[in-house]
Amino acid sequence: MKKLFIILLILLVAGAWVGQLMVQDPGYVLLSYQQTSVETSLWVLLLILVLGFALLHWLFNLVHNIRLPGDRLRSWRSDRNHRLARSKTLKGLVALSEGSWWKAQRYLTQAAQRSDLPVINYLAAARAAHEQGDSKSSDDLLNRARQSTPEAEVAIGITQAEMQLERGQLEPCLATLLHLRRQAPKHTHVIRLLKEAYLKLEDWKGLTELLPELKRLQAMKDDELEQLELQCHLHQLEYSISSLPDGADAQERLRSLSRSWQSIPQPLLRNPVLVSRYTDLMIEIGAEVEVEKMLRDLIKRQWDEHLVRLYGRIQGENAEKQLNIARGWLKQHADSPGLELTLGRLSMRNAHWGKAINHFERSLELQPDAETFKELYRLLHHLGEDKRVLDMMTRELQQLDNSLPALPLPAPNSESH
Repeated sequence: MKKLFIILLILLVAGAWVGQLMVQDPGYVLLSYQQTSVETSLWVLLLILVLGFALLHWLFNLVHNIRLPGDRLRSWRSDRNHRLARSKTLKGLVALSEGSWWKAQRYLTQAAQRSDLPVINYLAAARAAHEQGDSKSSDDLLNRARQSTPEAEVAIGITQAEMQLERGQLEPCLATLLHLRRQAPKHTHVIRLLKEAYLKLEDWKGLTELLPELKRLQAMKDDELEQLELQCHLHQLEYSISSLPDGADAQERLRSLSRSWQSIPQPLLRNPVLVSRYTDLMIEIGAEVEVEKMLRDLIKRQWDEHLVRLYGRIQGENAEKQLNIARGWLKQHADSPGLELTLGRLSMRNAHWGKAINHFERSLELQPDAETFKELYRLLHHLGEDKRVLDMMTRELQQLDNSLPALPLPAPNSESH
């Protein structure tokens, strides 16, 4: 109120001052154009200008207000559509999380046409249709997502590949993922899905070629990656033989298997599972001589008990030479139970029965082992040393006594009840 009073006071003072000026000197203005001239006082001209400005301002507002209702109506409709889209999208997402697939698909599809980001609605609706087993509607919604937002091709493709993988559509899934890999070669999730597709297809060649990418992108845990790598190379060894025609000769099989073995990374060449399988396959194709050389080379590079035990199972080109090579390892590995077992077996190949028995017994002293016990039992039995076999079995059983609980035992010659 005080502020209004001050303003009115200022206006009164200003009006009195202007009125005084008008009385003292009204001024004179002459406007002339061609044959027309207008004469008036300065104050009248100023009043006309003020009134003219006010009139123009009023006309401008009038035109603007005439257009405004249409703009307001359009704005109101747009806001209403956005509110409805948000409301239905929220209901659809809630239904999706609750597992109400049909309701989720209906709400999300309806909201997509009015949504600012229709691709989100279409992807979620496609997932809901997929969960209902409606692959036709799911694919249709994914196509709508592509049409609405072409730049989201990677996200749409990943969703499609996941659904194809779950449906068991492995070949289309692989095609989708290979297309995505060309578009996004460093996308970790695409690589993971590609790995799953190769596994389900049992495409070990493709999976083996994918291994470096899985390592580089750290797409798997180290232990899982090691297991997968081992699995791949095992199947590749198998495939190198099974893929050959039935008429392939031994040399062709040997070349194919050797190529597969040489393609294995150096750190895995000592893996006991791989070496054992490679050895078995080489024996199957009649290439024990080559296996003996390979095992000898691996053991020479680095001592490995498993490989040493395996060496005793192989029949090399010269049994006596093979035995002498194994004897040479005793100088540095005199306390190796695996080496003693191998020496026993190689001694048997050379018909050195007494030395074989000594090596088997020494192996059992170093480390009791069922396999070594069976070898010794078999040899003694065939030599007719049944008493020695019985003594050995009694000794082994006595060693087991320590593991039995203390229980009352009958006196000798007592009758059973």
